[in-house]
Amino acid sequence: MKIVSVIGARPEFIKEAPLVKELRKNHEEIIIHTGQHYDYEMSKVFFSDLKIPEPDYNLGIGSGPHGKQTAEMLAKIEDILLKEKPDLVIVSGDTNTTLAGALAASKLNLKLAHIESGMRSFDKSMPEEINRIVADHVSDALFCSTKTAVQNLKREGIAKNVFNVGDVMIDAIKENIGIAEKKSNILKKLKLKSKSYMVATVHRAGNTDDKKNMSAIISAFTESREKIIFPVHPRAEKYIHLYELDKKLKKTNVIVTKPMGYMDMLVLEKNSSKILTDSGGMQKEAYFFKVPCVTLRDTTEWAETVSDGWNLLTGADKSKILNAIKNFSPKGKQHEDYGNGYASKNIARIIDKI
Repeated sequence: MKIVSVIGARPEFIKEAPLVKELRKNHEEIIIHTGQHYDYEMSKVFFSDLKIPEPDYNLGIGSGPHGKQTAEMLAKIEDILLKEKPDLVIVSGDTNTTLAGALAASKLNLKLAHIESGMRSFDKSMPEEINRIVADHVSDALFCSTKTAVQNLKREGIAKNVFNVGDVMIDAIKENIGIAEKKSNILKKLKLKSKSYMVATVHRAGNTDDKKNMSAIISAFTESREKIIFPVHPRAEKYIHLYELDKKLKKTNVIVTKPMGYMDMLVLEKNSSKILTDSGGMQKEAYFFKVPCVTLRDTTEWAETVSDGWNLLTGADKSKILNAIKNFSPKGKQHEDYGNGYASKNIARIIDKI
C-alpha cells in the first residue's frame, strides 16, 4: 500500500522512529512534516538521532494561533493527499498536526489510522483533548496504548477496528536507551551525578500562557533548592521572558538549558531523582525508568501512572509542587500497562491484515 504518515511535533517524531522501520518492510511510506516544531532542538535533531528518513514534504507551517496553524496545515495536507492518493493516512497523538491530518484524510474519504487512540484527560480546556477526540471519531483504525483507552472509546460508542497494541513510545525507549547511554555526554557536560538532580519541563498552554500558573511553577522550582535541570521549550521561553520570570531564575538552583535531543533527554531522565513536567510523553518515560513523576497538571490521560502510584498530580499549585519535590516517594508495584515494546510490530501486522 501507499501510506502517508503526517507528523510535525516532537512526540510524533519519537513515535515515527520505530514505526517507520516496520511500515517500510511491506509498504511505500510518504512522510509529511507540517513544521509545527521547527527549531533544530525540537525537530532536526530528532530526525538525525532517531534515523528517521527525511520528510518527503516539509510544509514549514511554524507556530501561530491554533485556528490559523491548523487551517494552514489542513489546506496543505489536503493538496498533498489529492496528489498522492494514498491507501492509508496515519496520524498519532493529540497535536494540531494530528487534527489537521485527520480532518484532511476524513474530508477526502481516505482511510485513516490514529495511533495513541482513546487517551482522555477529560479536560476539554486542553486543545490536545479536542484534537484527540476528533481524530478518534473520524478514524477507521484505532490503535490504543492501554486497556483504559479501549474502554474510553467504547464509552463513546467506538468499538469497531479498535486494537490494544501497546505504546509506541515504549518501543522507542527500549530501542534507544542503550544507544543513548553510549552516545550522550550530557551528564558530563552539565557536571551531574546520577540521582543528584531533577529534570523539569513545561510547555502546555494551560501553564505557559497563564501568568499565575507559570509564576507559581517557577517559584516552586527556585524555592525547592534542589538542583533542577530545566530544558526550556520555545513556548515556555517566550512567556518566561514576557512575565519577567527569567530574572527570578538567574543564579538559582535551576539550571536553564535549550531544548534537548532525544538521546540526551533519555539519559537525563533515567538518571534523575524526580521528573517535574506537564508533558504526556515524559510521564510515560518516567514510569518506564521507575523515576517518580510530579505532573504539573490537574488531570492526565496516562491514568495508569497515577493508579500505580508513580505519578502525582499537583497542578500549578506551588505548595503542592514543593511538597511533592520534597516528599513524594513511590513504593507501589508497576504493571506492564503500556505493552512490552512491540507496539510498532503489532500496528504493522494489523495494517497488513486489514
